[in-house]
Amino acid sequence: MSAHSHDQAGTHGHQHSHGHAHGHGHGHGHTHDGIDWATMIPDLQRDDAMSAAAHAEIARRLVAAIPAGTEATVLDIGAGAGGQSVAFARELLARGGGRLLIVDAVPALLEVAQQAVKAALDGDDRVRVEIVTADAAAEDFGAGLPAADLVWASRMVHHLPDQQAGVARLAGLLRPGGRLALAEGGVSARCLPWELGVGAPGLQDRLLGLRDAGFAQMRTEITGAVSMPYGWNVALTRAGLAEATSFSVLTDHPAPPTPAVRESVVAWLTGLSERVGERLGEPDRATIAALLDRSADTYIGAREDIYILGTTTVFVGRR
Repeated sequence: MSAHSHDQAGTHGHQHSHGHAHGHGHGHGHTHDGIDWATMIPDLQRDDAMSAAAHAEIARRLVAAIPAGTEATVLDIGAGAGGQSVAFARELLARGGGRLLIVDAVPALLEVAQQAVKAALDGDDRVRVEIVTADAAAEDFGAGLPAADLVWASRMVHHLPDQQAGVARLAGLLRPGGRLALAEGGVSARCLPWELGVGAPGLQDRLLGLRDAGFAQMRTEITGAVSMPYGWNVALTRAGLAEATSFSVLTDHPAPPTPAVRESVVAWLTGLSERVGERLGEPDRATIAALLDRSADTYIGAREDIYILGTTTVFVGRR
């Protein structure tokens, strides 16, 4: 099961609300939510670059909580393109080493994540990196994985048919005193001013509302879906973990935008419009076509007032 950037309330970046289209074919690289993750690698990598500071802050806080003097074992479940794995590898290196297992259901993503971590470690072998192909929805998930000091899952559990059972399975991977950290929720990335001079004001809010409605529909279409009518801290507590709490980190790239932010906002708008598709009214579809026309003076990527602002919330519980 892959971490990704396309959830109901993520921010921009790992795995943050970069609403790219969900493919629904049946080719290689699909998970049971019907998403062709392998085709999304460039988008995931772009998201990782935009979220590097947030990833670093998350890794710093979570790795700092692992008791000193132990060789830390970290599991990144549904690692996507590896942005958070890279941050964990750097933090493990800073404390003298450790073991990092990168877990995903999609081999193409594992390969990309492993290469990213390898590049970040630059030949330093004090962090042992292993990749594991496994699907977090499988009943036997966790068989063969070592007990961990930290289990991380970003925007992955909400794709599982039974989210509470998924949290319990992840909690079962912890050694005593270990922590499970879930990136779920947060505040969706905002990238556009309210009024754009083309189409009706408030386009971004309409798009995000339609995306949230689509997410709710996606949940109902998952075979065997079980509702979870409470928050993630309660889910951690019900999974038997103690001290369930949360913290949030900011992804903030203010206007005027850098070239990388420009490209990221164009990709965000492209993906979000593809994802909401037919649910979008004809006037807004025409507005988006004008905003994405690189040869037009309405092109969104040429504006000085685009930006990226969002938060990622991390819920943590201790075994």
